[in-house]
Order: sequence, then C-alpha cells, then structure tokens
Amino acid sequence: MSKSTWLFLLASLLCIPAASAAEPAPPRYNTIALQADAQREVQNDLLDATLYVEVNDSTPAGVANAVNKSVNDALRVAKEHKGVRVRSGNNQTYPVYSKANQLQGWRGRGEIRVESKDFEAASGLIGKLQSGMQLGRIQFTVSPESRRAAENELITEAIAAFKSRAEIVKTALGGRGYKLQNLNVSSGHNVPQPRLAIARAAPTAQEMTPPSLEAGISVITVNANGTIEILE
Repeated sequence: MSKSTWLFLLASLLCIPAASAAEPAPPRYNTIALQADAQREVQNDLLDATLYVEVNDSTPAGVANAVNKSVNDALRVAKEHKGVRVRSGNNQTYPVYSKANQLQGWRGRGEIRVESKDFEAASGLIGKLQSGMQLGRIQFTVSPESRRAAENELITEAIAAFKSRAEIVKTALGGRGYKLQNLNVSSGHNVPQPRLAIARAAPTAQEMTPPSLEAGISVITVNANGTIEILE
C-alpha cells in the first residue's frame, strides 16, 4: 500500500470522531418541571437587641464625650452578666440647624447590641441598661446551629416529597418510569412578629423593671425543584 493511501485512511479515521461529536444531542420529550417543599416550626432561641442613647450639646466634642461615656458605662455593666454577648453599635454625630438654617448645636447617638440565648439574663441586663439608655428594638431568630440542624432534616423530607410528586406525574402520564434530569435544593425562613411586653418603671427609678419577652417561632422551609423525563 502506497504512502498516499495510508495518509488518506488516517485522515478518514481522524474525521470520524469529529463528525460524531458534531451531531446534535437527541431531543428530550416528556420533560416535566416539579417543585416540592418541607416546612417546620422552630422555636426562636437567639435574642438580638439594640439600645441607644442620644445627646445634644453645643460642640461635637461635647456630644462625643457624653455618648462615649454612656456607651462605656453600659459595656462595663454588661461584663457582669454571663452568657450575654454585648458589642458596640453605630455611633453618629451630626449638626442641628434652625428653620433659618442657622447652626444651633450638635446631636449624637450611640448604640450597643445585646445578643444571647439566655433570655432571662438578657432581660435582666436590658432592664439595667434602660436606666440610662433607650430600647431601640428586640428581634428573635433561630440560631445558626439550630437552623442548620432543622434544614438538614428538612432536605430529606423535601426530596421525598419531590419523588412522591414525580411518581404521581409518571402514573398520570402512563409512563413506565422517570429519569431525574436536575434537582435544586434551597432553604428560607419566615419569622412571625414576636410579642414584646415591656414593664415600665417611673422615669426617676434607678433601675428599670426587666422587659417580659416572648420569643415566638420561625418557619423554616426547604424547597426542592427540578426536572424529570417520563420514560414511555
């Protein structure tokens, strides 16, 4: 066999895979998009509260000094409460103008954040701090570790619900089976508005009555959505 013939055969063999690869994938029929989810109510076990102080003064230095003193005093008090995490929040200083656009003075605001799983300890600390600060908000959520544990269990339930729906669709279409093409799993949560009762003391009291707290629940959801192909 001549050299030219060998070269021709080699070129032909090299072209066969390329031609096969260029062929379009066969179309898929009987594809169905499905979605299923699993939900669970989980007790909120983490408190996040913000307390703040606002001060007026004729100079920004005077404002900053007063705000810093209040925040530092609050942080010192907080160190005495075990099981409660406290950190500084946002601090702001800004000018105050009259209607005639004349500078009247300065106003400052300082915040601290209180976080804890021990609601009784957090409530006691908030009651003490309210003698010199105002309570801005209290929010209850599920802690990351509790959320992760609930989501791990719900993933199995959501996938089982997805497979159950796939079986229903397969039977309704008269298929002999189905093939899973893709599946996405995601999670989310909804936090119902908790009830917060605050027992108020007289303004001259040295120590405020601690607030009564009701943490409420969060609804955690895991969603499974994907596509299946019904086999005829």
